[in-house]
Amino acid sequence: MECCEKIRPKTGGGLYVHIPFCIRKCAYCDFYSITDLSRMGTFVSAFIREAELLSPRVKFSCDTLYLGGGTPSVLTIAALEKIMESLYRCFDFTNDAEISLEANPGTITAEKLSAFRSMGINRINIGVQSFQHQHLRFLGRIHSAGEAVEALGESGKFFDNTGLDLIYGLPGQSEKAWKEDLEKSLTFAPAHLSCYLLTYEKGTALTEKLHRGHFLPLADEKAARLLEFTVEFLDSRGYAQYEISNFARSPDLRSRHNCKYWSSAPYAGLGPAAHSFFPPQRQWNVSSLEKYIRSLRQNMLPLAGKEILNREQQMTEAIYLGLRKREGIGIPDFEKKFSLSFENIFGKTAKDLVQRGLLEKDAARCALSFKGLRFLDSITSLLADCCPESAEI
Repeated sequence: MECCEKIRPKTGGGLYVHIPFCIRKCAYCDFYSITDLSRMGTFVSAFIREAELLSPRVKFSCDTLYLGGGTPSVLTIAALEKIMESLYRCFDFTNDAEISLEANPGTITAEKLSAFRSMGINRINIGVQSFQHQHLRFLGRIHSAGEAVEALGESGKFFDNTGLDLIYGLPGQSEKAWKEDLEKSLTFAPAHLSCYLLTYEKGTALTEKLHRGHFLPLADEKAARLLEFTVEFLDSRGYAQYEISNFARSPDLRSRHNCKYWSSAPYAGLGPAAHSFFPPQRQWNVSSLEKYIRSLRQNMLPLAGKEILNREQQMTEAIYLGLRKREGIGIPDFEKKFSLSFENIFGKTAKDLVQRGLLEKDAARCALSFKGLRFLDSITSLLADCCPESAEI
């Protein structure tokens, strides 16, 4: 069935596609995925129908597309071609759209990389996580350090814009060991680096092992020091931190799609467990491939729920997301959006945090200091407590 007639775009937004397949579930991951790859064809058929149903509701042109998961690179070339064709057919894309795909070493071949480029994908993000065997085994990754090196080498032949993901803060991890991973990463001259602190999410295999006493987590103070070391080390190598976990060689190599999340820009999500944000409404799909397929066979969007954020919730999110960015909260934009004086609401608390060396603030911005990076959650909580309660905007 052809897509419904498109509505003329008004503003730029993003698309997120959740591919719910993995060869094996990583021990630390709480994102929805399954390992039954035989369901791939059924998923693709349902996905195409979702694109057709959702597209009339998307009132923006798409200047970013991010294929995540799960493991998008586990898809066959034919399956991914069908997904990309449906997206290009059903949604409006700008000529300079950033089109990213997450890939796992061990699922990348030269043939696939060439096909990705021919489909219009212009940015690839490779989930290396570590170049050290014992860390990969602890995290439950399917690839070896050698396969990670091979994948990065092959990717460089096809993509100028390659991102690389790493995880730090593992039990017993030393600064020296973490530095070795960072140094190895830079030998490939990636455009972008994401360095994520290991977190123990509820319901994951790793958290279960932690609760059973199989290992001791890295002490908070040591994990915080690794964050500070990461910022200092990468800055000295020409990679500027622009978000608490993200670094780029230059501003134009930042993840334009992820920047939408941190600036509360609109985006539409497709696939099981995908979220959409059409300000001030957030909605999310069912976290079950079976339910996803069943809904779409009935010509219904596979929604699990939705909410309208009230003014206080939007302010709290603006504070949290703004402080994640190194540039911080843009005070004039914040005041314009919420029709209030930032100083009147947050001035006293912010002044105290500035005096403690945790915040930097002037008339234009309010941002975490280098020292404040490790206290993001507690600082956000202090400022959020100042938000006035109110009805919807």
